[in-house]
Amino acid sequence: MPKSKICIRKICFSVETVKRLSLYLRDLRKLAKKKIQFISSNKITQLLNISPAQFRKDLSYFGEFGKRGVGYEVEKLIKKLEEILGINKEWRIAVVGVGRLGSALLRFEGFSKFNIKIKTAFDIDKKKIGKVINGIKIEDVGNLERVIKKEKIKLSLICTPPQVAQDITNRLVSAGIRGILNFAPVALKVANNVFISNVDMACELEQLIFLLNNER
Repeated sequence: MPKSKICIRKICFSVETVKRLSLYLRDLRKLAKKKIQFISSNKITQLLNISPAQFRKDLSYFGEFGKRGVGYEVEKLIKKLEEILGINKEWRIAVVGVGRLGSALLRFEGFSKFNIKIKTAFDIDKKKIGKVINGIKIEDVGNLERVIKKEKIKLSLICTPPQVAQDITNRLVSAGIRGILNFAPVALKVANNVFISNVDMACELEQLIFLLNNER
């Protein structure tokens, strides 16, 4: 189930903090490409429309990184954020469901920036099984548990029709999957030690429409 708070070493912070860390990392990488060596909290937060105090608070959960009067060393902070987020090491992912969305994700090159490697994909369609997309072979979904265990995969993307998503989730979890990014428009039930993030574009658009519709 989605969790609103995370506790590590008796320090608790919101999931929103983690999301902001990803945004900080994204913009710090842009600054590094421009050969900018140091930056203040004031300047980096101007890019994200949040307060410098929020930026400093988010980082304070994990240590002290800035120098008074100097600011933050960009490359050093990038490496630290990568370490905090866990993307300083490679993570293997499985994609279940190779329709239009699943196929697009297999072709997406951006995962490499986050040290994420799609290792395998699964589908039920015999016309797709055995095909290779962007170097990734599509496996029979009947072999899901065996392949997941063999490749020691801990993360999965679910791109299946909603009516089969829960069954696929149960099988993934039993095979050792601990994190799921769910694109199926259905609420999945899992144990507390399994993390799920839902991507529902229709719901996101409905929220925007609601705000526009009630704008004063």
